[in-house]
Amino acid sequence: MPRVSDAHLEARREQIIEAARRCFSRHGFHATSMQDVIAEAGLSVGAVYRYFKSKDQLRQAVAERTVGELTGALAAIAAHQPPLPLTEAMAQVLTTVEARINGPDPVARIAILAWGEALFDPSFAEFVEVVFRTVRGSFVTIARRAQEAGDLAPDADPVAVGAALFSFVPGYVIQRTITGQPDQATFLAGLRALLPDAAHVRAQDRA
Repeated sequence: MPRVSDAHLEARREQIIEAARRCFSRHGFHATSMQDVIAEAGLSVGAVYRYFKSKDQLRQAVAERTVGELTGALAAIAAHQPPLPLTEAMAQVLTTVEARINGPDPVARIAILAWGEALFDPSFAEFVEVVFRTVRGSFVTIARRAQEAGDLAPDADPVAVGAALFSFVPGYVIQRTITGQPDQATFLAGLRALLPDAAHVRAQDRA
C-alpha cells in the first residue's frame, strides 16, 4: 500500500480545521458536535478522529489558526518601513480586522468565542493570555516606532499607549460583529480625533 504523503496528511488536517471553524462560527463551541464537523468536512468518522480525538482539540486548533493569522498581520504592520503614523497603523489594523468580520469566513466570531471560553476553562485561558501578550506587544512596538519617528510625544509611555491601542480592537470587533456598527470609516474617524496628529506633536516639541 503506497505511503500517504506528508502534504496529503497536512491538507486533510487543514480541511478538518476549516470545517470546524465554519461550524464553530455558525453555532458556537458548545452547540457544535463532532458529528457536525464530520458532516461539514465530508469525511468519515475515522478520518476526522485520526487527526483530532476530541472537540477540545479541534477548538484549540481552530483558535490557534485564527490567532496566527491575526498576530502575523499585526507583526507586519508593526515592522513596516518606514514606521507608520499611529492613525495609519490603526487604519491598517482595522482593515485587517474588518476582512475577518465580513469575509466569507467570519473568523472574528471565533475570537469572541475564545474570549468567553477563557473565562471558564483555565487551560484555554492560558492560551488566550499568551495571545493577548503577543498582540499587545505588537501595539507597543507600533507606539514605540511612532514615537521614534516623531509621531508620539517623547514623554509618552509606549507600553501604556500600546495597551490603549490594543483595547480599541476587541471593542471594534464586538460592536461590528454583534450590532453591525460603527462602520470602519466612522470608527477610524473617532480614532483620528483621539490620537495625536504628527504635525501637532512636532510643533509641541519645537515650542
